[in-house]
Amino acid sequence: MDLPVVVGVDGSESSLRAVDWAADEAVLRGAPLRLVYASLWERYEGESLTDDLTKPSDELMAEDVVDVAAQRAHRRQPGLKVTTQILPEEPEYALVHESREAAALVLGSRGRSGFVEMLLGSVGLTVAAQAHCPVIVLRGSHDNQVRTGSDGRIVLGVGGKEAVAFALREAALRGAEVDAVRAWRAPARETTDHPPPDFVRGYPQLSGEPARLHEQQASDTLEEALSEVPEKVRVHRQTVEGPARQVLLAASHTADLLVVGARRNTGHLGLQLGRVAHGVLHHAACPVAVVPERT
Repeated sequence: MDLPVVVGVDGSESSLRAVDWAADEAVLRGAPLRLVYASLWERYEGESLTDDLTKPSDELMAEDVVDVAAQRAHRRQPGLKVTTQILPEEPEYALVHESREAAALVLGSRGRSGFVEMLLGSVGLTVAAQAHCPVIVLRGSHDNQVRTGSDGRIVLGVGGKEAVAFALREAALRGAEVDAVRAWRAPARETTDHPPPDFVRGYPQLSGEPARLHEQQASDTLEEALSEVPEKVRVHRQTVEGPARQVLLAASHTADLLVVGARRNTGHLGLQLGRVAHGVLHHAACPVAVVPERT
């Protein structure tokens, strides 16, 4: 059975935009769509309500939320198979559990309730850091209208192999090109007395002999990571001098999707996002996919 694309919904405009994006993603993958709402309303309604013939108000609201989201998904993609789930659980734990059997998990960048409220606070960062599948956060515009990719460009921050594989698959599905970027930094003592930076495709690059070793190392990393690119995917390889977070944020302004990896630290529970993934989740100008890297 094909794994579904899962989207977290809570009735907010941002989550409805995520439904649109996730519906398109599911169709591209030939996968079903699963809409999930999670809340601990039972804890707050009280045990006395369990014998009442009427449902708690928050549960009724949850049913309305998933119904509206399902209708929206069907309007967006009429032939799409859509299922819904309401879970009386902590949102972050429910989503991490859902990610075990998901092709991808899609979230809006802000919400109206505990489900995706302050997405880039505790809930969103926990999900992005611990999910077992790629987590796609709808950065960029913040109204309730999804933007169909118009640049035909996926930016990949080259690091682990799982993020590379994800970006290449997405590019093949979308007919998009991939800008594979590897940032590098020369030691400060080597970067003094350089001429003003040149700008290549919008990125500042240092020139001169002292920096060439570091740039060559970045180039070698790119070549190794992209040794098996499908013929139908066009990839632009680029080494860029500068902090990786700033380089990728600059690239996100003309991209349909920014893909970064998150490595598992064997000494800690869950995935450790790191400064780069953390930074782009907060500030990117396009949707961000955080891909777990298995080590």
